[in-house]
Amino acid sequence: MLHSVTSLTTIALLLFSVPASAAVDPAIQRCPSGFELVRRGQTISSAEAQYIKQKRKKVLPSAFKTYHENVKRTGITLPHYVETILETKEKLPTVGIATSGGGYRAAIFGAGVLNALDARNASSARKGTGGLLQATTHLAGLSGGGWLVSSFAQANFPTIQHLLFGDGQDFGGWLPEFDIWAPFADNPAQQTMFARELMQELSVKAEHFPVSIGDAWGRALARHFSNGTTAATFLANTTHGSGILFSDLIHLPTFASHEQPVPLMVLNLDSKHINGTVFPGGNFIPLNSPMFEVNLFEFGCYDDVLAAHTPIKYLGTTNKSICVTGFDETMFLSGSSSNLWNELNITAEILAESTANFSILINETYPQSPALRLDTSNFPNPFHGVAPETFADAGETVLTMCDGGLDGQLMPLQPMLVPDRNVDLIVAIDVSNDNGGFAQGASLIATQERMQLFPRGMADFPRVPTTLDVFTAERLAARPTFFGCTPSQTRHAAGPLLVYMANGAPPRDGSQPLTNTSTFQGTYTADEMQGMLAQTFVVATQGAEVGDALEDREWAACLACAVVDRARAREGVTRSGVCATCFARYCWEG
Repeated sequence: MLHSVTSLTTIALLLFSVPASAAVDPAIQRCPSGFELVRRGQTISSAEAQYIKQKRKKVLPSAFKTYHENVKRTGITLPHYVETILETKEKLPTVGIATSGGGYRAAIFGAGVLNALDARNASSARKGTGGLLQATTHLAGLSGGGWLVSSFAQANFPTIQHLLFGDGQDFGGWLPEFDIWAPFADNPAQQTMFARELMQELSVKAEHFPVSIGDAWGRALARHFSNGTTAATFLANTTHGSGILFSDLIHLPTFASHEQPVPLMVLNLDSKHINGTVFPGGNFIPLNSPMFEVNLFEFGCYDDVLAAHTPIKYLGTTNKSICVTGFDETMFLSGSSSNLWNELNITAEILAESTANFSILINETYPQSPALRLDTSNFPNPFHGVAPETFADAGETVLTMCDGGLDGQLMPLQPMLVPDRNVDLIVAIDVSNDNGGFAQGASLIATQERMQLFPRGMADFPRVPTTLDVFTAERLAARPTFFGCTPSQTRHAAGPLLVYMANGAPPRDGSQPLTNTSTFQGTYTADEMQGMLAQTFVVATQGAEVGDALEDREWAACLACAVVDRARAREGVTRSGVCATCFARYCWEG
């Protein structure tokens, strides 16, 4: 959990008045002509396909050219095939970035890696890594990584410094100096006002839909990661980003010009009907539980047990006649992807026996059906009756969703394995807390095990070690590692190459580590964030130790070799020059 139950209970006990106004306003109306509630299959939507097509046509040629020029400025000679691929429109690779959960630690570290890949950062350009962000087609996050992805998208693709520290105007940047749940714990009057505001903002939604702690959590997160809140207006009676809908982001200038990668977030279904293997490490969602994805265009599941999707604009709709809009509030979705509160398994019926629980915050204000889960994020089920033979919750009217990493997969890698996305390279950012605030590779092992349960219709997942002992012994998380250097030939869809970039070790220069903070740390100062960004920049740009040197001067070239490697294979060209050297240095083949 990110915050203590004690602090949540304190908030709950301060709140006993029914709200008078609202900010989260889903609308109910007749569905448009030709409306289709459910799209079946494991292909991407036509809208996503069209967006990527236009990005490849209008943005990627110049983006990859800029990236290539930055790599060349490092002075390392690249094989001719690298230049040919990066400078030829028809041969350009497809790159995805997946950034893990881990609370504010993950959000800040992930932001630091994006900063190191951003062409607008002069330091990144000089290092030769800048520009890959602009050439990326998909950006996926969950939990803390989802905070980053959703915030980055809704803020119109700013620089990372602008995103985290604001523009001095309507966007105050992230506000980690305030605790998410208890920003005024030392001031009961202000804390009461804050709690009442959260509840007020849910009143209209509560008239038509089940609300839970997931709704309040999204409203609290919005004050930290959405446009419209500054430190000065944190307690002001404003909308705090509640009108920012995920489906509306497509109209932002950087989406209209196809500059942004498609943002994706991952959620887990917490189903009472599913039993199965639980990945070791304190998680309790079985690996065979369906995984759901939300993107700009759809909400749905690519797992073959369901393989169904519904338009994100009409999320909350359950039939073809009466449609809901406004349910897809951005931070509600981001909050759903980071909802850990289901660990308490609370319903109104359970609350009747014990009121010493934070869910009283919701139930005292908006009494729910006794059987409704109050600790999950609740979605009206658009897939009711779909695939009843294989989808365990086909008979449920509500989907009870939770943190996308609770099955052990702290990195959202599966969206990059949808064959129709044709992803060649995944930059996998791991900020898990496997040991002392550092990642050791457990999330990769979890995904490898899950993909053995859901092999049909997905691309191959690169082979990774089966135990943490191998990660530790070979220091695979202490420096970048390439997985999948030799694609499997077991199925038709060859999987992407994976560049694993983890928060996996203290700084090599012996300085005090700043990026291994606790997932439970609820507040950060601006100086702490800047310090973490600085250390993350080093992690993302230094590569492996080479001999006595702490930094690999060829790292930018090695990363470029990885970027083009699947395209190289399609051309039937053999790795050569620095690329052959790089793959010998960074590949794990087992």
